[in-house]
Amino acid sequence: MGIEIERIEIWDQYEVKLLGPSTGNPFTQVQLTATFSMQHKTVSVTGFYDGEGVYRIRFMPQTTGIYHFTTESNCQQLAGITGSFECIAANEHNQGPVQVSDRYHFSYATGKRYIPVGTTSYGWAHQQEALATETLQTLAGSPFNKIRMCILPHYSPYSERHMVHYPFVGNAADGWNELEYNPLYFQMLEKRIMQLQQLGIEADLILFHPYNRQWGFDKLSPEADDAYIKYVMSRFASFRNVWWSIANEYDFMEHKTEADWLRIGELVAENNVYDQLLSIHNGFVLYEHWQPWITHVCMQDGLAVTHPGRAVVLRNVYKKPIIYDEVCYEGNLRFRWGGLLAEQLVSRYWRGITEGTYVGHGEVLRASNQGVDEVWTGIGGQLRGSSAERIQFYRDIMEAGPAEGMEPLDEWFQVGVAGKEGVYYLFYWETPPKTWQFTIPGKDMLLQEGSKFQVDIINTWNMTIERIPEIFETVRQDDYSYGDIYNRQIVLPAKRYLALRITACAER
Repeated sequence: MGIEIERIEIWDQYEVKLLGPSTGNPFTQVQLTATFSMQHKTVSVTGFYDGEGVYRIRFMPQTTGIYHFTTESNCQQLAGITGSFECIAANEHNQGPVQVSDRYHFSYATGKRYIPVGTTSYGWAHQQEALATETLQTLAGSPFNKIRMCILPHYSPYSERHMVHYPFVGNAADGWNELEYNPLYFQMLEKRIMQLQQLGIEADLILFHPYNRQWGFDKLSPEADDAYIKYVMSRFASFRNVWWSIANEYDFMEHKTEADWLRIGELVAENNVYDQLLSIHNGFVLYEHWQPWITHVCMQDGLAVTHPGRAVVLRNVYKKPIIYDEVCYEGNLRFRWGGLLAEQLVSRYWRGITEGTYVGHGEVLRASNQGVDEVWTGIGGQLRGSSAERIQFYRDIMEAGPAEGMEPLDEWFQVGVAGKEGVYYLFYWETPPKTWQFTIPGKDMLLQEGSKFQVDIINTWNMTIERIPEIFETVRQDDYSYGDIYNRQIVLPAKRYLALRITACAER
């Protein structure tokens, strides 16, 4: 009877644990890699030092079958170690990593459609256990399937007092050893990433940001930058729910140049062995998102989703999925970025989707918890605003829409409209007219006369859907140069933030 080998699901994490030297600086002085092979396919991954003489190599298999591995190292004790495991099919809860699909959209590795409905909480994963647990409980009951979060500490008046560990050996007073890491800090982060995975939430990991100046982490040397990138990618890349973000507000980091960002981006891409999603976030200056290593556009822009046509233009320029991950936040802060009403934030979701883009959430409603000020986007905790439940309503409608996603259908309309031609149309108004003449966008010239549609009036704020009982039928009119005009008017409720969902009837 043969010896049974370990079995893991495709896209799960296989780990090799080894014991080796702990003297000197093993983080930089010991090189460790492993080559995993399955039939004719091979993948080389880098191991990392995890403290107390422990080294780990992590691998995410992307094909089922029997894998064999061999280690290589400049330390004889860690070199030449071999092993095997079997990769089996995934269960229904494991859909694999998210990837770009149909140029402007996303899907899981299984092909299941993924609609990004993200939030931001920069420092939640660095907090004490009780607060982090509260954040996870909040996320479990939220609409969000992605969260933007920092790897390095994020300072704000709401987070400084909550920090548990720091990433480097040393302290702020005496200085940090930028090339020697604190394993406890990174163990805490990977625990949080796995907890997110169990909730079905993608971890959009931000590598660099300008909001840790008092520790000096915003001006690491190029050598320290590169070592840090390799270390965190060797630790976290094998989690299937990881995305990489080069930086948050990269152009606010005054100690880095354009050449630095290009070097960093190419290094991340070189170490991105599983081709995970990769982006960079801007402050005032848009990055060169056409760089081949950028998979999708992560953008800060509060205007693009309030000015008709602007989002469509950016989409057409970059030819990649666009996520407006920061469109200002629902909040009560005095800053222009932290004072959106919930109605305004929710409206930006609908405005974005009808122009073929996606929108992210943030909340900075300041409140006191046991005498400590907290805001969600700073440190997590509770969501106190009114937008989240409306975003859940939005998500439910999006997931019930076309399986391949929606495309903007006519940027010349004075209202956002997206969908799938001849099948599904979604119109949106912040301030709708009293009546609206039923009109199919002009790109679709293929509808047969007599095509039938049904119409739903969606109140995006009150979260109601009203089906109009009449069936609308195509009447082609020769005096119009494009589109199908229906000699019918819809009387719209005297409410703001309305959408119309127009779907083809099953029987035509």
